Amino acid sequence: MKFTLEQTDKNSKARVGVLETAHGKMETPIFMPVGTQGTVKAITQRTLSEDIKAPIILGNTYHLYLRPGTEILEKAGGLHKFMNWNNSILTDSGGFQVYSLTDLRKMKSDGVEFRSHLDGSKHFFTPEKVINIQRSIGSDIMMVLDECTPYPCELDYAVKSTQLTSDWAILNKEAFEKSKPLYGHEQYQFGIIQGSTYKELREKSARDLVKLDFDGYAIGGLAVGEPTESMYELTDFTTDFMPEEKPRYLMGVGRPENLLESIARGIDMFDCVMPTRNARNAYLFTSQGVVTIRNAHYKDDFSPLDPNCDCYTCQNFTRAYLRHLFNTNEILGLELASIHNVSFYLNLVREARKKIIEGNFVEWKNKIISKLEVNILQNMEE
Repeated sequence: MKFTLEQTDKNSKARVGVLETAHGKMETPIFMPVGTQGTVKAITQRTLSEDIKAPIILGNTYHLYLRPGTEILEKAGGLHKFMNWNNSILTDSGGFQVYSLTDLRKMKSDGVEFRSHLDGSKHFFTPEKVINIQRSIGSDIMMVLDECTPYPCELDYAVKSTQLTSDWAILNKEAFEKSKPLYGHEQYQFGIIQGSTYKELREKSARDLVKLDFDGYAIGGLAVGEPTESMYELTDFTTDFMPEEKPRYLMGVGRPENLLESIARGIDMFDCVMPTRNARNAYLFTSQGVVTIRNAHYKDDFSPLDPNCDCYTCQNFTRAYLRHLFNTNEILGLELASIHNVSFYLNLVREARKKIIEGNFVEWKNKIISKLEVNILQNMEE
């Protein structure tokens, strides 16, 4: 795939680049809103594309396989047409969802057996099957099947799991090369580096996968309960073994400050359910800190949610109105909050890109993080 690395920061490992798929170009660093089941919750495709200007979203192989199923997706002409989305789509392998089904799965050397969380029906994911499902989905970027280890994880288990991920990566690559896209556009494949919290295993996994020459590489198995500083340390360590000329993706991360710290450690791509999930729970990110909009403090606050944000929500509605919507259980509250949080994440990585190009990224990052971590109301009360 075409990835152009344009510039690297002089004071950190932060990078800017351009990634291109058949459905458009995207500037990196980039955040991918999560559209698990063919929708980014509470946001229409038009708003996501035209107002928020998200160039790529993430879909979930496990959920789309169960509903609506590959037969429907193929009849529709792929996920892009099914959901009326003209920009890029990345699909994860479903490995993380299977990992989360602790009591409903059984790991085997050639794949993973699991029972659906919907009806208990039995299914079996192999590397080959996961590739075929993603061919049916038609995503621009498909992830390999891997095993995500829990935290904490004993060394013996981590060793076996890391080797399993490396073995599956070979099968994923072979299945990808033997199959063809179904809808007339090119698809690409990313490998996933595992290894739990063990640096020697992270290095081994990275070296194993780099040999296979994937189109890009992801760091998986972090943000699963380990201390934040450990996540940063392992990310910093692992990017040293990832090709400079290919995109680097940190899966499932995270809070706004996590994105900035990970950009400083050489990451180009992110995804996380946090902006939409937190929005639906009235927890909103702003340039001055966190706003819990249900709080009574905001009942007569007629200022914008974030005066520094140009999203539709902040340009048109007050904190008092948003609080009213949540406290009366109006669906519009979920939509406006979700629009803002996703916009905030996209604007944050765009600003990071700008600062990297200007050469003052680290100074800006440290300053902005000190604000992002503040709960505004608590700060007022103190």
